Amino acid sequence: MTPMLAINVPTRLVLLTPVDIVIVVFYFALVLCIGWYLRGRANTAEDFFMAGREMTAWVAGLSFLSANLGALELMGWAGSAYQYGILATHWYWIGAIPAMLFLALVMMPFYYISKTHSVPGYLKLRFGEPSRALSAVSFALMTVLMSGVNMFAMAKVMQIILGWDINFSIWVSSLTVAIYVSLGGLRSAIFNEVLQFFLIWAGALLIPVLGLHEAGGWTNLKLQIAQRTSAQYIHLWSGLGSFTANPMGIHWTGIVFGLAAIMSMGYWTTDFLVVQRILAAKDIRSAEMAPIIGAGFKMMVPFIVILPGLLGLAVLPEKLVPESVAAVTGGHSYNDVFPLMLARYCGPGLLGLGVTALIAGFMSGMAGNVSAFTTVWTYDIYRPLINNKGSDHHYVNVGRWTTVIGVLVSVGTAYLVMQFASIMDYVQALFSFFIAPLFGTVVLGMLWKRATGAGGFWGLLCGTISSISMWTWVKVDPSALRYVALSPHAKALAQDMYQGLWSFIVCVVVTVAVSLKTEPMPDSELTGLVYGLTVVPSVGNVALYRKPLFWAAVVTVIFFALNIIFW
Repeated sequence: MTPMLAINVPTRLVLLTPVDIVIVVFYFALVLCIGWYLRGRANTAEDFFMAGREMTAWVAGLSFLSANLGALELMGWAGSAYQYGILATHWYWIGAIPAMLFLALVMMPFYYISKTHSVPGYLKLRFGEPSRALSAVSFALMTVLMSGVNMFAMAKVMQIILGWDINFSIWVSSLTVAIYVSLGGLRSAIFNEVLQFFLIWAGALLIPVLGLHEAGGWTNLKLQIAQRTSAQYIHLWSGLGSFTANPMGIHWTGIVFGLAAIMSMGYWTTDFLVVQRILAAKDIRSAEMAPIIGAGFKMMVPFIVILPGLLGLAVLPEKLVPESVAAVTGGHSYNDVFPLMLARYCGPGLLGLGVTALIAGFMSGMAGNVSAFTTVWTYDIYRPLINNKGSDHHYVNVGRWTTVIGVLVSVGTAYLVMQFASIMDYVQALFSFFIAPLFGTVVLGMLWKRATGAGGFWGLLCGTISSISMWTWVKVDPSALRYVALSPHAKALAQDMYQGLWSFIVCVVVTVAVSLKTEPMPDSELTGLVYGLTVVPSVGNVALYRKPLFWAAVVTVIFFALNIIFW
């Protein structure tokens, strides 16, 4: 049986009661009403693509986090926690918090004062049109591929829990997103993401609370996981001294340098999906505070994302397998652990709330990808390369049609996920292709005035090609893993971290080499784009508790405490 056919076989676990159906239908109606209500406030390009740049720190911050907290996170990282244990938490703490604080305090001022509509837009100002075009096309491709992941995740939830046809699930949810984003633009996406943030927490909290009660608390849960698998699954750092001492097959260098220093920095500071929400902030203080607010909540997300996967290791009777194996055998894969736990604990009413949380998660992630794709396509591909003489109204209409077209194209990418062991293996591979080298280009552009347009373009191109080439090399010759990931025992996520690290190094080396051989831009043209040549805006003379630096320090202290507690 082919994978395509296998995932269309219903395996219903529960049946929605009338109360559950009312909750789900009410949610769909609510998000469409929000889009319809906000349609009149999205008539100009600034309103449609940037929400008028009038979001408060809290709205921008929660939207910033919610755009990342989709069904992809709920299902993908729960599956990774089942596959790799508590090590998956690294992607929420060391793989997120330092980067979010770096975005807030170092990079956000440059993005904000340049009034750019996108990260490729900043590259246009710093390196010229070729770098902008390359990064825009790469980002558009990545966004479409990521949208397919969200669609696949949502369809899996509906198939496993309700037995719905996978195609029906994809089309109903994706068309709902297309309607409300095309009506209200970024403003509609942001307000729905804030609503979805609270719905996700309300629904997803059911699993860890009820699961910990069944397991007898955190201490007993750790004992059960150690008995059924290995004690390596419950330690965050102590097993990272060797590639073979942890289930991920990764060394601490991969976590610190590959994940924390490159992959997460690249994602949180250059992925326009999340940066776009901060650019919609009303002033520089709100723009700096938004990622810090997001970082504070980000540290709590493992409770609703990682813990369900750990609970699955302890209480589920069957052993879950990679997605490609499950598609052939008909069993459940790592990606199924979250919906399996939802079906295990939720009865009438609670099940409707839980399913709504997953639908909200899907729509949040999908809307984030669609709105970011629409802005980059319109501003960084269509306007400069196809039609640069259109009216403001024309570009708004292009944005609306691009929203619909982007959703339709994304449907075709949903089944690519079937080729990977888990959703997160797929996602992190994409990040190593596109995000890691882009970070090298952006950070060199901001911190080194000698970087030239030719250096930026060739560095980004060579970095991207090198990452894709390493991935292809390992696919063709698995023994190449010992060279790419420094060990034949490395697993998929470990490979992605080292791929990202090497592609970043290639990008930086090529950028520096080409820049030193080409003519630099005059300092007068770099004002507002490079540190040392720019007056960084201040948040003003405000009370200590209102300063972004103060709250960044508070988040940092909590971050170190959590890593020590779960060492």
